[in-house]
Amino acid sequence: MLTITRKLEFDAGHRIPDHKSQCRNLHGHRYTLEITLTGAVIDIEGNSDNGMIMDFSDIKALAKEHLVDVWDHAFLVYEKDAPVRDFLASLPGHKTVIIGSIPTVENLAREAFAILKAAYKDRYGTGLHLQKLVLHETPNCWAEITAD
Repeated sequence: MLTITRKLEFDAGHRIPDHKSQCRNLHGHRYTLEITLTGAVIDIEGNSDNGMIMDFSDIKALAKEHLVDVWDHAFLVYEKDAPVRDFLASLPGHKTVIIGSIPTVENLAREAFAILKAAYKDRYGTGLHLQKLVLHETPNCWAEITAD
């Protein structure tokens, strides 16, 4: 199987409400996102994408539109974390993203995978799809999710 991977970075805050240590406090990370796609190589003479699974600039543009620009410099809040959700709502114009699960790197990777899976799904009729997503919370800690 031939794959291509594009790496992007963004900054976001979160907290793990029930964590036994420091992660229960409000804090942030410089996340690194790796998007791995697979599909047939485009073979259309004269096409800008000829010889590619997908142009890396198009991978970036879609990731930014659907995920990176949404999460970058936002605070990612668990919908049931009412104290933080209410506090952030009191700050005029604060960029807050409410998610349905505790914002651990594992859950954020699953959320990101679902969002980007839909964004890349077979855009060219070549079987293009999101094969794998890696989300680094720190340089030493990350979660990986692959297509079933």
